[in-house]
Amino acid sequence: MTTSDVRDAQSSASLPRTERNDAPAYLQKYLDRAGRGGKPHEVVDRGDEDSTPLYLRRFRDRRSGANPLEAPVPEWEGHDLGVTQARARITKTKEIVPETAAQAGPQTVTQVHIIRHGETQGYSTESGLTPLGSWQAHRRGFDISKGIREGERVRIVCADTNRARQTAEQIRKGLLDGLTMWGRSADISDVDGMAEFRNFQVWTPEGLRDVTGAFRLYQKEMEKYERVARGDRPLWLVEVDRFWRTQQGGGDPITYWTQIPMLCFEPPSATVRRFWAGILRIQAETQGERIIVATHSGPIRVFAMAAHGYDPGEPYNTEEVIVKLLDGDAGAFLAYRNRVSEVQVPRLEQLPDWWEGLSGRALPTSLRTDTPQEATQ
Repeated sequence: MTTSDVRDAQSSASLPRTERNDAPAYLQKYLDRAGRGGKPHEVVDRGDEDSTPLYLRRFRDRRSGANPLEAPVPEWEGHDLGVTQARARITKTKEIVPETAAQAGPQTVTQVHIIRHGETQGYSTESGLTPLGSWQAHRRGFDISKGIREGERVRIVCADTNRARQTAEQIRKGLLDGLTMWGRSADISDVDGMAEFRNFQVWTPEGLRDVTGAFRLYQKEMEKYERVARGDRPLWLVEVDRFWRTQQGGGDPITYWTQIPMLCFEPPSATVRRFWAGILRIQAETQGERIIVATHSGPIRVFAMAAHGYDPGEPYNTEEVIVKLLDGDAGAFLAYRNRVSEVQVPRLEQLPDWWEGLSGRALPTSLRTDTPQEATQ
């Protein structure tokens, strides 16, 4: 066979095609669907509704100055699924999660934010907040304002200390600034002090004091005993000294308070009890409202410990514990540091009375009915 014959045979053989004139698979599916009339929700009569893609409509709304918070919830396949925005925020997903009333379970009737005060100038005196502490509290109020509904009423209370009251006032300012930015209005109360949310107390010769309020008296009495050495120190001074020495040594005095029984300090269980008493009193006064409490780290910590069953740690400045009281007798949810516990709201009148059947010196001074002479016998 000559060279020309081989060349003719190769030219006559059919070689595989290398060019692609057909559409890609995803495009072919789109063309086939378009030929059948489009998606099911695109075939029905949609009236004058704009068929512009959602992202483009949102972009044009921002350019036109429209409020994105007033935009309707997206539909799925042209149908409204009854989506709750709160559910979508909690799950932090891009899915549209349908939720019926039956699936939702008991509804929240009162939401309580228990917030630690901002950074303070010091604990040796009854000090207020630093500039950073004021900013922390203002920012916390601004963040809370994002979830406040139109026309909602908010009650703000605080402990009876300068740092707690200033924190509550800055939270209120942050709420008002945030609502102005979102274009919503709400009924924000003034700041009220409540004894139920005070810091844990210590007994001193001048009466019950916040542990910070007792610091200067403690320093003065300790200096007398160190200079004069006039006998044994009283028990209250010994226990306050142990508390502050723990902090000076780099330890955690709140942990010491929660683990070591001290006769002159308010017990952690009593603190938890009066916190629940304060929450229930506010709920009775303002049913179905949002409550913001500015208070101190020690009571917040033991309050969360009682609900979770373990020590979740010291709250940071303006960190919060959220309590959601449910309707009926369904109890409550308590959230702190990414953990939520379902708890029973205690019936205070059914809690045990540890002083029942006791008399004389076994009772606290406020409960004694005997005369001073009889108490000393």
